[in-house]
Amino acid sequence: MQLRNLGNSGTIVSEFALGTMTFGAEADEATSHAILERYLDAGGNLVDTADVYSSGASESIIGRWLSRHPGRRDGIVVATKGRFPMGAGPNDLGLSRTHLRTALDASLRRLGVDHIDLYQLHAWDALTPLEETLRFLDDAVRAGKISYYGFSNYLGWQLTKAVQLARANGWAAPVTLQPQYSLIVRGIEHEIVPAALDAGVGLLPWSPLAGGWLSGKYHRDEPPTGATRLGENPTRGMEAWEARNADPRTWEIIDAVDAVARESGASPSQVSLAWLSGRPAVTSVILGARTVEQLGDNLGAADLSLSDDQRSRLDRASTPRADIYPYGEQAIQQRHRKREGGR
Repeated sequence: MQLRNLGNSGTIVSEFALGTMTFGAEADEATSHAILERYLDAGGNLVDTADVYSSGASESIIGRWLSRHPGRRDGIVVATKGRFPMGAGPNDLGLSRTHLRTALDASLRRLGVDHIDLYQLHAWDALTPLEETLRFLDDAVRAGKISYYGFSNYLGWQLTKAVQLARANGWAAPVTLQPQYSLIVRGIEHEIVPAALDAGVGLLPWSPLAGGWLSGKYHRDEPPTGATRLGENPTRGMEAWEARNADPRTWEIIDAVDAVARESGASPSQVSLAWLSGRPAVTSVILGARTVEQLGDNLGAADLSLSDDQRSRLDRASTPRADIYPYGEQAIQQRHRKREGGR
């Protein structure tokens, strides 16, 4: 597995991270520990969780594994997140100093560690002054409670504003951003990827298989059944499945992935993950698995090298939509008219 810098920091992480949202929910503790060990044995070292995953159970499961393997702690880059409520109090959410102090200390206790390597803000908070949030994070870095911090689900302008504000005040700046990103979901390439490249921030894509669509499990006009998340629980988003199924672009992408998979002797998941791992600004792709077998298949992407022609075909099939202002044909025509002196 390739190793890369964690964004613009000096810490080194593997090109694939282990996402643990399934721990304590779709994977019991024994299975979760087996998944964690399989990932570490494959050379991975970035383990990503959040306080709200399974209402704290994910962090606790990781913490109990760490307590039983104290000699392996230094080899693991532990990442978690705070932002959303874990209780019912009026200050038990958001990115205020009050909530983040409580949330960070609770994550440290559940994980059973004295510091968190990467502490991430799970989403933007429009009610808390950004200065308050960034100053808290800088204080946490100086206190040794966290080594670095990053964001999740931020827009391009939000990332840029935070980076510039931190630098202007001499505070620690963010090193990563965790967005949804895959062959099917490429909208972040309009603004977020350029903002990350400009700031030197590394991307940690989540849902790299687009909720299973790029795994080869779904078929045209056949609602999923059986051993898939949506098949086992259709209430998770059958309306979204129907919309994506009706979109010709979805199947153009899946057909391209399947073709490359057949050529390469790889699975569709491995092709999709290998493509994403090679995208600009991507530091580490977050793998989410419910079973050791699923993780094993995904880890095979580390050994897959796509040719330039294969990448080009995948790029063309999945070209992100730009059909609304300021990205679409209307905007292009408007810019052309302005160059000619029109409006």
